[in-house]
Amino acid sequence: MDKKIGIIGAGVAGLAAAIRMAARGYSVDVFEKNEYPGGKLTAFRLGDFRFDAGPSLFTMPHYIDELTKIAGASDLPPFTYQRLETICHYFWEDGTRFPAFADPVRFSRVVQQELGVPAADIFRALEDSRRKYELTGRIFLEKSLHRAKTWLHQDVLRALWQIPSLDLFQSMHAANSRYFKHPKMVQLFDRYATYNGSNPYHAPGLLNIIPHFEYSFGAYFPTGGMHQITEHLVRLAKHLGVNFHFGQQVDRILVEKRRIKGIQVGQEKIPYSTVISNMDVFFTYQRLLADHPMPKNIKNQEKSTSALIFYWGIQQQFPELDLHNIFFSDHYQREFANLRKGVLDEDPTVYINISSKLAPQDAPRGAENWFVMINAPYAQGVDWEEAVPKAKITILRKLERILGQRVEPLIVEETVLHPALIESRTASHLGALYGSSSNNRMAAFLRHPNQTRAFENLYFCGGSVHPGGGIPLCLLSARIVDEIMHS
Repeated sequence: MDKKIGIIGAGVAGLAAAIRMAARGYSVDVFEKNEYPGGKLTAFRLGDFRFDAGPSLFTMPHYIDELTKIAGASDLPPFTYQRLETICHYFWEDGTRFPAFADPVRFSRVVQQELGVPAADIFRALEDSRRKYELTGRIFLEKSLHRAKTWLHQDVLRALWQIPSLDLFQSMHAANSRYFKHPKMVQLFDRYATYNGSNPYHAPGLLNIIPHFEYSFGAYFPTGGMHQITEHLVRLAKHLGVNFHFGQQVDRILVEKRRIKGIQVGQEKIPYSTVISNMDVFFTYQRLLADHPMPKNIKNQEKSTSALIFYWGIQQQFPELDLHNIFFSDHYQREFANLRKGVLDEDPTVYINISSKLAPQDAPRGAENWFVMINAPYAQGVDWEEAVPKAKITILRKLERILGQRVEPLIVEETVLHPALIESRTASHLGALYGSSSNNRMAAFLRHPNQTRAFENLYFCGGSVHPGGGIPLCLLSARIVDEIMHS
């Protein structure tokens, strides 16, 4: 029994934890309430169109490659991906539009041509992003912030010495306004706050490390679509002998004093020496540890934003669009202020992902699969039955103004995902995509740790705990759990 581990949830963090534990020789069981793995990172079909349901941006692929190496799965089908030459296409209401090339030199030339922004400003912002990442990234993202061992490292002392230059005490927007004079460039760099569901007018300027992920490490597209990340991780886990129990919801974590004894599924009590929860930490406490007090910071922390997503099968191709496309709001600050108030803005920023641009099999010939998303407040106090049709009209009008043609008649397939559905399908508290927001300079320290002193052998991974949401950070949360357990 000492080598048996039970993992709750088959999201990417749970899958990564399963691979790491199995590679160390543990017997690993993964319990997933859904009939499929991946959590938000799954796929589905609408007629002749295939869609990735959730995350659409892939960065830091070396974290997947690391798991492949750990699994020693050279005989399995390889996980392949391509680096994007264009990170995103940007559009504004006044007719301004340009591609953001992944090469900083090409990107700076386009920006200088379209907006008159000096190339030196771009390079200065990206250099500052690199510097902040190298000073803090391995501390705040790759290590537990709740162990004394982390804080005794010389890299921490070097970072602490640089605190005044890390923009912890001013917002991302204020920092970006220092880099750029042109409001469109400020807006373009502000939008990186949405990568973890935060507000650029409140989130600390330290989050400007995010552009470094794209412009240094690169943005990628997995062969066959984003869901191939999940498929690959499941293959690795099965190769190592991990047992999956789909459609089996864990009802309780069994505790005796401070020690975890196992889990309960229905009426069956299953003993485990260690349990790892990839379930949202709020629901882990509320549903599985109901006899134990929930930490106050879980209740009190501001939640991240969520999303309202329309999946549209479009019976036409748009050559001006790419894999990633953003149609900016003319009232960006108001948009985020309204999200914080719990309402959708009347001029939202619209993101469109079209995987068929790189995977033509995802749509019929001459057609495209549009994943159309706007930022949304988490699921509290919003009547989504009323809000969804209104938002659809707003989005269509915006796209039709900027693209110069009607879009609605081209929609031949449609389904919708809103925050309340996100909560019910993925057990994400209130449908918040990234757990808590980073709108507080202490947010990294307030996230729930990957291990708590309240229990001896219970660990936490996934987007609701340290280091946060998004595919790379979820994968890192599993690595941190592994390091805590074995160092």
